Amino acid sequence: MAKTTPTAPADPVAPVVPARIRALPSRLLGGAAARGHRLVAAALAEAGLRMVQYAVLSAVAESGPVSQAALARGLGIDPKHMVTVLGELQADGLLARAPDARDRRKNAVTISPAGRRRLAVADELGYRADDELTSDLTPAERARLVALLERVVRPGEPCAAGTPDAQPDVKREGGRPKARVNAAVNAAGDA
Repeated sequence: MAKTTPTAPADPVAPVVPARIRALPSRLLGGAAARGHRLVAAALAEAGLRMVQYAVLSAVAESGPVSQAALARGLGIDPKHMVTVLGELQADGLLARAPDARDRRKNAVTISPAGRRRLAVADELGYRADDELTSDLTPAERARLVALLERVVRPGEPCAAGTPDAQPDVKREGGRPKARVNAAVNAAGDA
């Protein structure tokens, strides 16, 4: 009679995702979002920025002089937190706040030449992180993924992927978005 050796139990610490949950779109989107957030946050840290600072610099670069209140509303950031973020970026010389010429009660926020240069570096690092996130996809698959995600994020709206009029300040190069502001950044690089 052959002696059988009992098998070791499965690692009790290893997470077990039940089959009924494993393929749920909400779980997969959450996992992809978490991985993307980690990759992009680490990339932006190389440029000395946090994600919220990158969002603010990007919005100011695209919008031109903008009020603090409009910036907070547009990005969905609490106005008190916005004051802190703007203070950090201003202390680093990346943007400036001055009384708005049209309404002296408001501050107008503008990006500085140093801010444009930092944003250009952060853009490239962020694009690389997104490339890593989707590295197992072909360019066509990536474009399709983006189009589908846009539909999931904004149900009922027509899908904007691939339509240049949908995002006037963005162009696509090599399957990834590239802000047109980068041309101005490069031109102002020595300013």
